[in-house]
Amino acid sequence: MPDAAARLLSLLSLLQSRPDWPGRELAERLGVSGRTIRNDVERLRELGYPVDATRGSAGGYRLGAGGRMPPLLLDDEEAVAVAVGLRVASGVSGVAEAGGRALAKLEQVLPGRLRPTVEALHGTIERAPENTDTDAPDPEVDASVLRTVATAVRDVEWLRFDHEGEDVPRLVEPYRLLSWQRRWYLVARDPHDGGWGTYRVDRMTPRMRTGRRFEPVPPPGGDHTAFAMRTIAAHGWKAHARLHVDAPADEVLARINPAVGVVEPIDEASSVLVTGADSLDTIAVYAGMLGMDFTVESPAELVPLLHALSERYARSVAGSEP
Repeated sequence: MPDAAARLLSLLSLLQSRPDWPGRELAERLGVSGRTIRNDVERLRELGYPVDATRGSAGGYRLGAGGRMPPLLLDDEEAVAVAVGLRVASGVSGVAEAGGRALAKLEQVLPGRLRPTVEALHGTIERAPENTDTDAPDPEVDASVLRTVATAVRDVEWLRFDHEGEDVPRLVEPYRLLSWQRRWYLVARDPHDGGWGTYRVDRMTPRMRTGRRFEPVPPPGGDHTAFAMRTIAAHGWKAHARLHVDAPADEVLARINPAVGVVEPIDEASSVLVTGADSLDTIAVYAGMLGMDFTVESPAELVPLLHALSERYARSVAGSEP
């Protein structure tokens, strides 16, 4: 490779490695003069890579955002890390297909010295089934929807969207995207009444961009993720149940994941568990795993499912009784 071309690639790699570079430091790194750096920067611009420059004693260069992706120049450890990361991302709904395409491109150009490492990692790492806690299929999220929601969060801009099962579009202040249990959620606030909520992204259809910014406020409790986990338990599932448990609230909390149940104390010996899942069948199974006596307050449809389970369990041991 000609020296000038190799130097251009090295310069591009340095500009990608951190936000700002003083011109003098770039020249020292590449062993050239400041004039050569200026010429090389101009050459990168001609090739379509926007390099922003600031003048003065504190001046330097920054690689800006352009109309296309520049070639990513990775060192050995970075290349292996990205390959493994993309392998994991291939199992995330909403980015699986794009992650697979990116992985194929990366593996195609991996240097020969790195292929054994990446192949060894791929050949020795197995992915266990992700969907082990529900009988419902994983929801699919369009990558373009994720991109639209993430952009609104980044730009601190109102987001308008249609929500499955609702006739009127919602308008919210979007704060955080949360990926949990193979699902994507949006933590957002209603700008009119100030109410906070968590929304399943697979049930959202964004509308035209609003272009209206908002002043962020802290969420209830001060933590977006903690708030989301609490609201998912109470409202974020397709099926919900309210159980009266014959045990103190702290003992019930010790038996559940905070994201699948909200516990309300009644007295020193009993409490109410509000829980959810993607189906009542799943709730029926997990309710039995509490290891505590309980009665169903709602919904009534859960009761026959519990009866069916109890009869099945009774039949399973009938033949083994002495």
